[in-house]
Amino acid sequence: MKAYLKNYRQSPRKVRLIADLVRGKSVKGALATLKLVDKRAAEPFAKVILSAAANATNQGKKQEALIIKRVAVDKGTVLKRFTPRARGSASRINKRNSHITVELGEK
Repeated sequence: MKAYLKNYRQSPRKVRLIADLVRGKSVKGALATLKLVDKRAAEPFAKVILSAAANATNQGKKQEALIIKRVAVDKGTVLKRFTPRARGSASRINKRNSHITVELGEK
């Protein structure tokens, strides 16, 4: 019962703040927590959890007995952009992406 979100356009450091909130909670409790969190990554994270719950339901598991067993936020591809600086030089801007993995288990 896994679900993935690949190449989410936000840095992993910011998304891990949300991952720490929901790790080890029940699916219902995690979704309730994410509704109240004022972070941009909360909505996509909720979608991944709902997707994992749907995958578990298709395998015949009970929705009420599911807990979030493992949450991983890994580094995705980095878009490298440049901005002009003084005296004809340039500085690099790294636009980071995240891979979100949610794995559910039963109580």
